[in-house]
Amino acid sequence: MSATMVVRDLAAGHGERVLFSGLDLVVSPGDVIGLVGANGAGKSTLLRLLAGIDRPEHGSIQLSPPTATVGHLPQEPDRRPGETVAEFLARRTGVAQAQLDLDAATQGLVEQAPGADEAYSVALERWLSLGGADLEERAEAIGLSVSLDQKMTSLSGGQAARAGLASLLLSRYDLFLLDEPTNDLDLDGLERLEGFVKGLRAGAVLVSHDREFLARTVTKVLELDLAQQQISLYGGGYQAYLDEREVARRHAREQYDEYAGTRAQLEARARTQRAWMEKGVKNARRKAPDNDKIGRNARVEATEKQAAKARQTEKMIERLDTVEEPRKEWELRMEIAAAPRSGAVTATLRGAVVRRGSFTLGPVDLEIGWAERVAITGANGAGKTTLLAALLGRTPLDEGHASLGPGVVVGEVDQARRLFEGEEGLLDAFAPHVPELPPAEARTLLAKFGLRAAHVLRSAATLSPGERTRAALALLQARGVNLLVLDEPTNHLDLPAIEQLESALANYPGTLLLVTHDRRMLDAVRVDRRLRVDQGKVYESH
Repeated sequence: MSATMVVRDLAAGHGERVLFSGLDLVVSPGDVIGLVGANGAGKSTLLRLLAGIDRPEHGSIQLSPPTATVGHLPQEPDRRPGETVAEFLARRTGVAQAQLDLDAATQGLVEQAPGADEAYSVALERWLSLGGADLEERAEAIGLSVSLDQKMTSLSGGQAARAGLASLLLSRYDLFLLDEPTNDLDLDGLERLEGFVKGLRAGAVLVSHDREFLARTVTKVLELDLAQQQISLYGGGYQAYLDEREVARRHAREQYDEYAGTRAQLEARARTQRAWMEKGVKNARRKAPDNDKIGRNARVEATEKQAAKARQTEKMIERLDTVEEPRKEWELRMEIAAAPRSGAVTATLRGAVVRRGSFTLGPVDLEIGWAERVAITGANGAGKTTLLAALLGRTPLDEGHASLGPGVVVGEVDQARRLFEGEEGLLDAFAPHVPELPPAEARTLLAKFGLRAAHVLRSAATLSPGERTRAALALLQARGVNLLVLDEPTNHLDLPAIEQLESALANYPGTLLLVTHDRRMLDAVRVDRRLRVDQGKVYESH
């Protein structure tokens, strides 16, 4: 079924804070609309409104036909206690709810309830269109590498990411709303996701901070610009959006500069004319000799002319079309503070083996030298995060030896952003890691990372994933580190912040361990070594 969504004059906010208003959008079959904007601009909020999960403050959302199915896949796979992989897939594809509706309609037929025939027909049609008839067979064939009977809560981060991707690949919605579908996916997963999105006949609205994915998939870009309080729809792909936005911003600045310059000139002219007028009035009022009537009349006439000129200039100022000054966007200006250098060897593994259930990492022999910049790649579940934990001495080894060099100060942005998951306020969660930093300075630093008064007193667990990542980056700037460990740092960060992180990494002098599947980051960040992890084995890549 081809479905079209028409959005008119939509508005949303948090309390008194307006996120966006007057938003109009049409999503037609085959459209892939990339939704971009800074963290907190309202991207996830908009997807929840389009999905019908939340209600807008104003405006309307219409589906044609009204019976079309809309699939919303949120940022983080919600792993419910006791739910198996098969149940998770059925829920995320909409088949589980369609099955419940079909069962209820079947019961209505049995009880010969009024309208039961039509209700059953609608329920059956929806169950079939969502792929309920062969979901189990398709799930078996998709290559998940975990049992469908396994509990979702027992999966690793990589396995959960693959299950989330599988739920998308198995979905047969009429319209897709995808919130960060690229997070935690390895390169193979990214390629499969790209192929799926590019092959969609249904319309899609997606949020992603993977620039390469956006460049390869989207046909239009909808920008929520919180700083300017503007909503802009750009035709063409992602690169066309970047180019067009740059031109639009330059023109806006040029138009304002021209307006401000013209206004300043006219105001200066008006001040001069008023000064001359006032001087003429004083001169005209002077008591002049009786025989100087001609001179006095000339002075009065000159004064009246200056007054007329001043009024004319003021009218010119009033007639100017006002051009608002483009608001300066909040911009993350981050540095990674460097601690004094460590010893010549930063971290060492000798014959290291870690066993976790059926998975084994190692044996690994590895030495990381001072100021080496190492990129670590590999498929989900290959053992990258386990390797980092072994190197940092955070996980006990079953065999072998691990050590950190003398003077090593570790700074880490981990995959799960675990430091900021509790119920305590953000400032309270932040402060123990930098005890030497007075609370006022901690607040100032967090504000530089876009975490202002409204954020610091909220419980850390209520922050968005992007806000938790920013808090982790702020901690790096506060502490000073000489071994920087970044495990998928671009997950949940907005695009300007990713570019700032890349810039900060260019100037960071210490040792770097970088795990990322962000293809543009791998190209942008200078590294000396590349390690590839494959099924628990570690290889040097060249």
